[in-house]
Amino acid sequence: MGIFGKLKEEFINKGELIDIIEWIENSAGILVYRFERLDNEIKNGAKLIVRPGQKAVFVNEGQIADVFEPGTHTLSTANIPILSTLKGWKYGFDSPFKAEVYFIKTTEQLDRKWGTPNPVMLRDLDFGIVRLRARGNFSYAISADKDMITKFVGTESVFTTDNIEKQLRTKIISKFSDCLGELKIPALELAAQYNEISEFVQKQLVESFAALGLNLISYTLENISLPEEVEKAIDQRASLGALGGVNTYSQIKAADALGDAANNQGGAGNMMGMMLGTQFAGAIGGAMNPQQQQQAQPQAAAPANTPTATCAKCNAQNATNAKFCSGCGESMLPPSAKCIKCSSDIADGAKFCPECGSPQVLKCSKCSAQLASGAKFCPECGNKA
Repeated sequence: MGIFGKLKEEFINKGELIDIIEWIENSAGILVYRFERLDNEIKNGAKLIVRPGQKAVFVNEGQIADVFEPGTHTLSTANIPILSTLKGWKYGFDSPFKAEVYFIKTTEQLDRKWGTPNPVMLRDLDFGIVRLRARGNFSYAISADKDMITKFVGTESVFTTDNIEKQLRTKIISKFSDCLGELKIPALELAAQYNEISEFVQKQLVESFAALGLNLISYTLENISLPEEVEKAIDQRASLGALGGVNTYSQIKAADALGDAANNQGGAGNMMGMMLGTQFAGAIGGAMNPQQQQQAQPQAAAPANTPTATCAKCNAQNATNAKFCSGCGESMLPPSAKCIKCSSDIADGAKFCPECGSPQVLKCSKCSAQLASGAKFCPECGNKA
């Protein structure tokens, strides 16, 4: 297992007493190391050496007696008052004593990896239910408190990162999933929110780490990966946006297909070209606005069973109610009379003008007798028409 402590022993009154306590093999991955005294007693006035990045904790019968910061300490009544009280020695350390000594590594544990072993389910407004994976790193430092010693170290002589980090990763993934659902960030915007997500999750994890006797120093979300089909949909949407929309994309695809069909010699190629040409025309028509579509469409011919009127001048076929010929502009009204008010052409016997609505029967303004067309005086009363 290697040497984890250095001790110097001297024989006093035929008893083995420890006079130097230190931990010099600060191996990677070890967080807590219990000093091996092998049933030996610690000598009164012994030296305790705590190096930078360490703390030494004295535990007596399951209770933390004292915590020592980096430096060299002489173990006597003056600097171990709590242990003196627990032991109940009235005269200090006049005799050797036994106590558990734990060395705790207080340096920051950097670049600890975390990742989602299984996809995290996320409800997204654009894609519905999305399965995503995430990874990142975190760093922490161990604190020399009672919870750390009593809950996790126990009777173990060595406590490593492997003993605790599996549990830490489980807590991280659980908090990450909860926070991601609470934030409700769309899948298309996740990549732009890594820093915000990291800060939010770290705040939620601080208390969970503290309950384990750990200080969470940093938490980073490195990457969120979406399923392949979702990534393809995002890429396609981005391509459509760059091309100017769905209509432009359809036109480009149809034009490419026409080019491929043209290169294919023979009847099959010609037939494919005709089919694709029809699709291309439909794509172009779909890209037009309603006004352009109306202008592009040819004038529909009149159905065969619709009554028509023939222009007397150019023989063009017109609707029966047409006032002017669509071919030459000639009036389609029967050539007979003029409106007495607006001089528009009207049919013989028409009582009212179809243009201005004026009655076509002249009456005397004095006796209301009917007047002939062009009469200047009333034949009944002689009143001027």
